[in-house]
Amino acid sequence: MQEILSRRRWFFLQISGRRRIGKTTLIQQALQAAGVSKTLYIQIPDSDPAGVVAACNGYLETFGLEERVHSLGELARLIASLAESGYVVALDEFQYFHRKPLFDFCSLLQAEVDRLSARAGQVPGGLIVLGSLHAEMTALLDDRQAPLFNRATDTLELGHLDIGSVLEILRAHADEDPERLLFLWNLFEGVPKFYRDAYEQGVLDADRETVLRKLFFSSSSPLRNEADNWFLRELRGRYDMVLQFLASHPGCNNAAIEAHLAEVSGPGEARQVGGHLKILSERYRMIERRLPIFARPKARSGRYYIRDNFLRAWLSALQKPVSASAFRPMDMLVSQADERLREVEGYALEDLVAQLYEERSRLGLGDFALSERIRGYWDRSDVEIDLVAVSEDQSAIRFGSCKRQGEKLARSIPTLVAAAGRFLSAHKAYQGWNVEYVAIAPRITEAEAAEIRGQGAVPQSLEELCDGL
Repeated sequence: MQEILSRRRWFFLQISGRRRIGKTTLIQQALQAAGVSKTLYIQIPDSDPAGVVAACNGYLETFGLEERVHSLGELARLIASLAESGYVVALDEFQYFHRKPLFDFCSLLQAEVDRLSARAGQVPGGLIVLGSLHAEMTALLDDRQAPLFNRATDTLELGHLDIGSVLEILRAHADEDPERLLFLWNLFEGVPKFYRDAYEQGVLDADRETVLRKLFFSSSSPLRNEADNWFLRELRGRYDMVLQFLASHPGCNNAAIEAHLAEVSGPGEARQVGGHLKILSERYRMIERRLPIFARPKARSGRYYIRDNFLRAWLSALQKPVSASAFRPMDMLVSQADERLREVEGYALEDLVAQLYEERSRLGLGDFALSERIRGYWDRSDVEIDLVAVSEDQSAIRFGSCKRQGEKLARSIPTLVAAAGRFLSAHKAYQGWNVEYVAIAPRITEAEAAEIRGQGAVPQSLEELCDGL
């Protein structure tokens, strides 16, 4: 951002990322650091042209500008005029221009952008567009048929904080307790806003139930309405049953989803599953279809998961207890939510470990340099392996079992070894490689570690995997 702003010439920057990832804060801090005083920020409402015009005039007044607009065409011309006078204009929720009533604005803006680009060196300002619906932002800016195709001069895709950054936050404001890391990562993953909320409520170092009570259950809790306001409202009431089922049955296949919808809504709704899954995955990016490692992209063995940790935790464990907080004892509801979250954390642990392996490999830490993204493996004969890691440089393949409770690890090793044997029988290319087995939990006692080693596997705790990050 600072490099882009330091050019002091026309730019058209596209920033995308999930809600609450920090897009607006990034702009605010970058503009402040670059000493840019002429700024205009407009959050586009999900409305018709009249609603957008009214909202824009409200922001113009707030930012002390005398200009007013009466149409989308005038808005496009005003953006260009402001850029020519050195303003940086930011349009948030830009994806709403993909809606049919507003789509003409893209053609109107294209004409102004082309004019400014032709004399870029003489235009000291720029335009920033931000969006959180990936597919609609792509359709507006990256589709060859779109008016604004190939107009952006710069693109930023904001992802989650990495585990090292989350650990840095915990070291500064709490501790490196592995169970705290798993608990908070299962809720917040790498979304900066949520850790900030926990910090401002003074609960980053608190016990689990205090965290839940302060952030979700109190009348002033900052995350009490987060999912409904920033995720589920986009769906306008549709697809809720699919999301609810995936939250409580992570890793289910298409047939299981169809059977569930047929049971609760009849065969007509079940026939819509394919369309629902496509929209939830491609347009909203709320779910993803995962394949076992080394599977072909079109393999029929895909399983569906909710992509976002916060949304998964909300739907599976928090939504119902929070909604009942006005009618039932809070302590009981918080305890109920915490119990459900502990169940969800078993699935989150696998994702957390996979990310830790990838971060360690990228930083050159540890003894295993990945050559393939770490994933799980399953097949139609009920073979299940939590994690498979491959290092071509070392001709090594590592099979992992993840358990939230360390005492369960040793009992899982014989099953892991048997499943790995069937995997190697099906994937001849890895026969003759060094085969390793690891057993992973947040915390592993010395007695548990000795028992795991006795089964021919290597114990790995989250403390060990976080070391050096």
